[in-house]
Amino acid sequence: MPPSTPVTPSASGTPATPPTPPTPWWARAARPARPPLPWAPMARAALAMALALAAGLLAHRVDLGVFAGLGAMHATMNDRVEPVRLRARRIATAVPASALGLLIGSALQHAQVGALALGAGLTLTAFVSGALSATGPRGSAAGLLLLVSATLGSGMPLPHPWWAAAAVLPAGAVLVLLLGVPLRGRRRAPGADPGVRALAAVYDALGRMLADLGTPQGSASRQVLTARLNQLQDVLPPLPRHPRNPPAPDTAPDTAPDTGPGTAPDTAPDNTAAHRVHTMYRAALAATEAATGLLWAWRPVPPEVATVPGLLARAVEHGGGEVPVPDWSPDTPSRQALDAALRAAAATVAGREAVLTTAPAPPPDPWRLRVRLVSPGAARYGARLALCIAVGAALMAVLPLSRSYWVPMTIAFVLKPDLGSVFLRSVSRAVGTVLGVAVTAAVLSLAPGPWALVAIAALCVALLPYATAAHYGLNTVVMTPMALVLLQLGGQDGAAEFRPRVLDTVLASAIVLLFGHLLWPERPRHRIEPRLVSAAAALKAYLASVVRQDGPEPRSEVWLRRTAYRALADARAEVEQGLAEPPPTGRHAAEWLPATAALERLSGAVAAFAAQRRYGGRVPERAEVERVGRALDELTAAARAHRPPTGAAARPTRPHDPSRSALGRAADELDTLLAGRPPR
Repeated sequence: MPPSTPVTPSASGTPATPPTPPTPWWARAARPARPPLPWAPMARAALAMALALAAGLLAHRVDLGVFAGLGAMHATMNDRVEPVRLRARRIATAVPASALGLLIGSALQHAQVGALALGAGLTLTAFVSGALSATGPRGSAAGLLLLVSATLGSGMPLPHPWWAAAAVLPAGAVLVLLLGVPLRGRRRAPGADPGVRALAAVYDALGRMLADLGTPQGSASRQVLTARLNQLQDVLPPLPRHPRNPPAPDTAPDTAPDTGPGTAPDTAPDNTAAHRVHTMYRAALAATEAATGLLWAWRPVPPEVATVPGLLARAVEHGGGEVPVPDWSPDTPSRQALDAALRAAAATVAGREAVLTTAPAPPPDPWRLRVRLVSPGAARYGARLALCIAVGAALMAVLPLSRSYWVPMTIAFVLKPDLGSVFLRSVSRAVGTVLGVAVTAAVLSLAPGPWALVAIAALCVALLPYATAAHYGLNTVVMTPMALVLLQLGGQDGAAEFRPRVLDTVLASAIVLLFGHLLWPERPRHRIEPRLVSAAAALKAYLASVVRQDGPEPRSEVWLRRTAYRALADARAEVEQGLAEPPPTGRHAAEWLPATAALERLSGAVAAFAAQRRYGGRVPERAEVERVGRALDELTAAARAHRPPTGAAARPTRPHDPSRSALGRAADELDTLLAGRPPR
């Protein structure tokens, strides 16, 4: 082996595999994901599109059927594998915005305004769309469809009367929503519930992480576990205020293991399904907290213990059952915490009472507005999008474009920083449109009839959920034939749309690359650094809760840890997105990657320290707590000053000494990271 290749010793003292070279940004950008096939949303999308278009054909109003199909497509873009209440909220937020945008665009076209007034109207709509997109996931979906539908309404041929397009668009969305409502009286298997499936996925990810403890793969497994926990938190049903089947007052709780000081039993059990899922969720949170501490401590567990979460997952899918937890004599506080948490989780899965270390507080609302419409971030994105739309409108006025609405519509789809790399979306949109046009040309050359076109549109919209999750380029390859087929059904000559659509897409992508990316780059200070500041603040609150906990009441610090891990996941996602951008954005993202990893390890250190307090009776040393707090303050100040730390990232290579405070080693790691930070 060349001497220049470093070899890191593993936990067992044997040489570990040399670190792999970093993946180039262009390879990250081109790599597609491999999501599972979302069969339910795919079936709903195909059936809703087919019904909407078929109704238009049978009623001899195919023009209205096309707009109803457009509503089905917009609902499909916001459809997920989740409970009906969450799907309804998501679709009910996005589709009205789409109908409003279509009404605005139709009114501009009906009034036959000039190019200047049309450009001004679309530019103002773009600013509102961009500001709305910065408020969170649902606002992002609503803002996108508001602008896309406004551009469509300003250029597509309108039915009679002119406002009918906006009126029938929600009909297709209602079809998508109704097709997902479970039939009353139909008994579903326990594993068919989205919350139950998400809980089983959490336990599977936990088992994978336990198997990877003490290996370099542990960090990646923790990221997968965090993503599964976020998904479970999003799909949890709300707790009922009044239990329908309270237990008998003389019911004695089953014997539960002693989980140490500061815990309390779940004294308000409930036999409702919602309460049971919440109880199992709280038990899973305690188990993941203990496993995170072991991951940071670089300390593995016996293989028979690592298989317990997988058995819990299978029991959850089958509606419950006893899962044996082996007697393995845990010898450190973190291992004792894991043993107690697994036994409590097994009790909740079996339907028995358990001693839980988490307070029965509801999880925070994941859809809360991240920023206000009048915040600097919202105004910045709104102005950025409005500038690109204004440039596109100006070019539409001077260039002989056959379907001018295609340019602003493409700009609206591409310029979405919260949905991925703008550079990647620009290039993928152009390449995907070329491929999609080629596919459509081959299909329409066979001169299919209207019913065949309905089948093609249904097939394309069915592929949309998978293509969207896999890669934006694949999404464009699927969406382009669907759009051209809808135009063909609406009475326009689809064969004449091929070459202009490619030129329009290339023009719009060039506008976004020049005015929305190169001249207005998405710096880390706009996205990565605020996420790091939020994560550091959440970690500080979590640490403070662990340090000051002294009483026997149920504790809510795990909910603070969930908030911290959610913020860390957001920061990691922003960094990963930035790494797929070409320099300088990719280089700036790489500079913040060590700080993100350091905060993730700090969360594990706090979890390990919580176990030390609970099972080792350790009293927090004020100097160590202050060192960690000062390091977090310095890192926050560095992020706000746009100065990434340049120190080496201290990664563990051997198990942590349980006799030493976890906070002490965490403070050492942070000091090492911040040692190379340039002076302010």
